[in-house]
Amino acid sequence: MNLMPDPLHPALVHFPVVLVTLGSAAAVVAVFWRKGYLPAFAAVLLGLGALGAWAALASGRSDGGLLENVSPPMESLLEAHESWAERTLTAAVVAAVAAVASALLVRFPRAARGAAVAAALAASVASYTVYETGHRGGALVFQHGAGVTVTVPALAADGTLKPSGAGTSKTPAPKKQADRD
Repeated sequence: MNLMPDPLHPALVHFPVVLVTLGSAAAVVAVFWRKGYLPAFAAVLLGLGALGAWAALASGRSDGGLLENVSPPMESLLEAHESWAERTLTAAVVAAVAAVASALLVRFPRAARGAAVAAALAASVASYTVYETGHRGGALVFQHGAGVTVTVPALAADGTLKPSGAGTSKTPAPKKQADRD
């Protein structure tokens, strides 16, 4: 039994979406509220978000071979999706590094606040790039059907849908109203 989804990319993309977005919110709050573990929490969220963005980009490149011989509009959308994903990774890494610096500079309040402002700005950019990447990825799937496998249910001889596992069931399919009369 294989527990890894195939393709992997759709399963991974939601991690950076959530982690970068929450990390951005925590980074913005950490600019104003430096108490407790909030700066470290923002750094962890943004670090994991950057790691998730790297994993999503890598899996998208390896799963990209599944989309061969696509139409020119879909090809340009796919290239834009990948470009925005690269921007997301860059912005997330910058935000994570700045947030880590902000959390580590606790003994130097002015430097810590400056790093926190840089982290909040970079995290806000990363959140925007996450949105743009997801928007293009969603268009690939929902408007162009990229990576979607459509299965058509089998029809019985009388035109009704066969139940799943039709060859193994011992119970007959329900009859149509016209057949009962």
